Amino acid sequence: CRGTMQSPININMANTIFSPHLRAIQLSGYSLPANERLKLRNNGHTVVLELPQSLAITGGYAQQYRAVQLHLHWGATTGPGSEHTINGHRFAAEIHVVHYNTKYDSFKEAMIQPDGLAVLGAFLEMGPRDNPYYQELLDYIQQIQREGEEVWVPGFNIASLLPVNLKYYYRYNGSLTTPPCYQAVRWTVFNQTMMISRDQMLKLITSLRNDDGKPLQSNYRQIQSLHGRRVLASFQTAFFAPKQLPAEEHSSSSFQPGDVLAVLFGVLFAITALAFLL
Repeated sequence: CRGTMQSPININMANTIFSPHLRAIQLSGYSLPANERLKLRNNGHTVVLELPQSLAITGGYAQQYRAVQLHLHWGATTGPGSEHTINGHRFAAEIHVVHYNTKYDSFKEAMIQPDGLAVLGAFLEMGPRDNPYYQELLDYIQQIQREGEEVWVPGFNIASLLPVNLKYYYRYNGSLTTPPCYQAVRWTVFNQTMMISRDQMLKLITSLRNDDGKPLQSNYRQIQSLHGRRVLASFQTAFFAPKQLPAEEHSSSSFQPGDVLAVLFGVLFAITALAFLL
């Protein structure tokens, strides 16, 4: 797991680059009927839900990507366990939905290509109420306590595990966070967090065992160095003003607030001067 494009990273909002060409993520086929069974398994490192290839990312990337699986990273009763951090803040947990580029024949082929994979990441925090969508997974998690155990779960709307608003996110080039850590991932980390209850988080943290038979906890990788990589943002935050890409990198031109004010003042000045001349 070496290289200069490893994941996860700390996202420093003040150093992100606002990129207007980053469009909202669009998902296709994510709502599955209950009669379509999905395999949920404990691989000794995390809980994995295998996904049918009918699920795809159809917008927000230059190419289309097919879904493969989703999994989670979490902490322990002593602390949080998201992989990515924002301004040094680690969230309670993090979900990753893994996809591969449709121009390749398989995930195995794609995972060694620079544009091979796309992972959608979202942070989880604790709130006052149960999240009914995450409960779709947590209802079965105690049936796969030991490594290698698996259970079939009814299909549901997988998109409900992600934020409602898919417009606001960070984008950077990185890697898988587990060995062999191939540097093939175009990451999307959503700005909006998902809420689950304290009881649900406790169930996630305490139910599973790892490959040594010990509690499966704090299954996140440590923060990796950026090594000069740029982190793009699809939005401008209220408290930090991300730097904007140079104009030549935009797919289309766009006015910034300062540009609009300059034009308005210019027009007002011209009208005033014209009134004096008349």
